[in-house]
Order: sequence, then structure tokens, then C-alpha cells
Amino acid sequence: MKKEIKIKDFKDLIVWRESHKLVLDIYKLTKNFPKNEIFGIISQMRRASVSITSNITEGFGRQGYKEKLQFYYIAQGSLIELKNQLEISKDIGYIQNIDYNKTIEQANLAHKLLQGFIKKTKSFLKS
Repeated sequence: MKKEIKIKDFKDLIVWRESHKLVLDIYKLTKNFPKNEIFGIISQMRRASVSITSNITEGFGRQGYKEKLQFYYIAQGSLIELKNQLEISKDIGYIQNIDYNKTIEQANLAHKLLQGFIKKTKSFLKS
């Protein structure tokens, strides 16, 4: 018999946990960026990564599925924005290939989980 997991808090969501790992990775990664980028790409990447988990959390706290979806879609937009910023950072030499590959892998995992989470949430609208 399959054991059912009770989700009581946003931190119980796998999508939030994997996205949170991405936030931590981004903070560590951008620590080594040039200091003149503090108000540029560093700030943008950190804000985009935090936006992912913040919107998952806010959506989790909403009552209606339509409202939840709105926040999950915003999280997805922030995740795609972050992937673009990672690409730019690699191309201008702020990130080494090994760090880029590790971080983009985590971003892709978070993205895959978020897409599944959105799909599952949408299924409740049809019920």
C-alpha cells in the first residue's frame, strides 16, 4: 500500500525544496561576481531566484486553484528569467562551465517539478 504524505506547510512541497536549493546556489555563485555587478546582474539573479520560491509559497497559501495557478505561473516566469541570466553570466565569463552546468541542472529540475505542479493544480480546476 502506498503511504500518503500530508502536506501541511509550503516547505513540505518538493518543488519548493528543490527551488530553495536553487536560490542557495545562486547566492553562492553570485558571491564571486565582480563587485560592480552588485546592482546589475547579481541583484537580478538573486531577485529572480527568490521570486520563484516566494511565488510558490504565496500560491500555496491561496484558497482557489485559479489563484494558486496565477502565482505558480509567475514563479515559472521568474525561473525562465533566471535561466536566461545564467546563460548571459556564462557567456560573459562570470560563471565557469562546471558551475553553470551544476546550476542549470538544478534550475531544470526545479522547472520540471514546477511544470508538473502546475499541471496537477490545473487538473483540480477541471474536477
